Amino acid sequence: MIDSKGFRPNVGMILANGAGELLWARRVGQNAWQFPQGGIQRNESPEAALYRELNEEVGLTPADVAVLGSTRGWLHYRLPRHLIRRRQRPTCIGQKQVWFLLQLRSADTRVRLDASPDPEFDRWDWVSYWYPLEAIVSFKRDVYARALDELAPLLFPEGPPARPADAGCGQPPAIPRPGQGR
Repeated sequence: MIDSKGFRPNVGMILANGAGELLWARRVGQNAWQFPQGGIQRNESPEAALYRELNEEVGLTPADVAVLGSTRGWLHYRLPRHLIRRRQRPTCIGQKQVWFLLQLRSADTRVRLDASPDPEFDRWDWVSYWYPLEAIVSFKRDVYARALDELAPLLFPEGPPARPADAGCGQPPAIPRPGQGR
């Protein structure tokens, strides 16, 4: 489903543990890490897509998480030219996303990357709150920054940890240290 401007509706999931760390996952067969996210199907609400994608991508159910909140509106990013499939109709030029902040209520052993027949991820780890701004691909960096900025007060009522001055300045992706992933 692509809207009239060429954006695919999508939900993003920022899943936090009790220490305020975030679940960061590596896409199957790639050296690309990101938050879980997925498309909203026709006639599906963002909340329904959230729970469907949460189960498909990381094997969690509504009972495993508490929804702390979501972004107030759509956050958009455009795909780089080389990733746009020009023969696809309608042409998708990017994604518009509603981001949800989730608190893990169960043990992290409940996270299963093989919950669907076609897994999106092959590894995951807990990372510090602002780490994703250093590690995400550049075309998604602004959306990640806006989502993390907007949702931080829900996870850290006394104030979020200090944001590194150089976070999101275009460094190459940082990879979690070997042996830390699950």
